[in-house]
Amino acid sequence: MKAALVIMAAGMGSRYGGEKQTDGIGPHSEAIMEYSIFDAVRAGFHKIVFIIKPGMEATIRALCGDRIQSMTTPQGEPVEVAYAVQDFTSVPAFYAIPPERTKPFGTVHAALCAQNVVNEPFAIINADDYYGVSAFSTMLEKLLALAPSGQAAMVGYRLKNTVSDNGTVSRGVCQVNNGSLGKVKETLKIKKYPDGRITDTADPNHELPLDPDSVVSMNFWGFTPWIFSQMQDYFHQFLQTLAPEEIKAECLLPVLVDRLISSGQLDVAVLHTDAVWFGVTYQEDRPVVAQALQDLHQKGIYPPSLKV
Repeated sequence: MKAALVIMAAGMGSRYGGEKQTDGIGPHSEAIMEYSIFDAVRAGFHKIVFIIKPGMEATIRALCGDRIQSMTTPQGEPVEVAYAVQDFTSVPAFYAIPPERTKPFGTVHAALCAQNVVNEPFAIINADDYYGVSAFSTMLEKLLALAPSGQAAMVGYRLKNTVSDNGTVSRGVCQVNNGSLGKVKETLKIKKYPDGRITDTADPNHELPLDPDSVVSMNFWGFTPWIFSQMQDYFHQFLQTLAPEEIKAECLLPVLVDRLISSGQLDVAVLHTDAVWFGVTYQEDRPVVAQALQDLHQKGIYPPSLKV
């Protein structure tokens, strides 16, 4: 059995102030997602699927897409590459898109845009997050053991290792029961203080303290194609209840997963690895990430350049 890696690269990067999916942060201008691709291929993933914005394919091909087609898995098989465009043409006809809406409809909509090119178990990740070498081999092993329906997986990270010193972040804060995901709450304004405290600041008048050692989702999910029908049902429900003035509301994977768990339709295994996560939310995060990537090259975890 084979597995695909789906990379969500269609975000607008509004807090970053630019195209962070393709920003060359590595020592030879590698984008963060190039490390995920390298790690996934050497773990044994046989297909890479990019979810992109309209007009972005040429950029991704030049950055790494064409080069990936010359890569092989550890078994010597060529790596497949596919592209899926996240745009408004895939929104169902019953929903009238407000003229003011420019923002995509979130991660559920993004994943749905890839369903025509994904027919195998798949992991799905953010383009702008570094997940760590062992996270991909751990995920692949679990993916290949999932039942065709009703099972999924998630790589968990500690909240304290995923926050930014430079502003608030969004994370799926998880409750884990005996190795399975019990609940995931999409928490949109998590703030870290200099003394190490971490709080949910969604209500500025009543900040909620969060456990720094809480497990959080960084959108590293493992699914089978069964999930696409669930995504489509949920996305339609989301649009049917969306008020016209909500021009920035998003349909999010953690919310869907939480609903499926609560209704007893899905069991999600929480995978733990020794991998360290890092990523860029703000421009101020960039130098820290650049140094971390440089250190990984110097330690021999990656070759001197991923561009060859």
